[in-house]
Amino acid sequence: MRLRLLATFLLTLCILLFPLPAWGQSKYYAPPLSFSNAELTRRDFSGQVLRAAEFSNANMELTNFSNADLRGAIMSASVMTMANLHGANLTNAMIDQVKFTNADLSDAILAETILLRSTFRGVNITGADFTDAIMDGAQIKELCKIASGSNSQTGIDTRDSLGCR
Repeated sequence: MRLRLLATFLLTLCILLFPLPAWGQSKYYAPPLSFSNAELTRRDFSGQVLRAAEFSNANMELTNFSNADLRGAIMSASVMTMANLHGANLTNAMIDQVKFTNADLSDAILAETILLRSTFRGVNITGADFTDAIMDGAQIKELCKIASGSNSQTGIDTRDSLGCR
């Protein structure tokens, strides 16, 4: 009986002196936001920090992401018709199979972004930085026809970032 009481006392003392970390409660950890399969038409995310947020299969027509921090975001198979991504940072994002019809990607940073099978009809890419973005040849050829300007944040020329000839 005394041994059990002593063990309980020592265990309690250890917990008080050396508490276990509260997993997921740290001020440095925030789980990624998920907007997958959401209806986000006309939403305003301008200037927001949305690192690693998930927007897969979302409808983001006319949505405003201007100057948003979307580094590492996932936007696979979404609709971004007439979306405003002016000045947004999409570095390391996964943006495959996205419809960017008439979207504004001017001055956006799309460095090291996966853009395979995305469509860019009527898109504005003036000053966009596509450095090391993963795209197929047809996408690059299509974008090179309209590429111009330099990114205000990185200083990279849009045509150079796409490897236009």
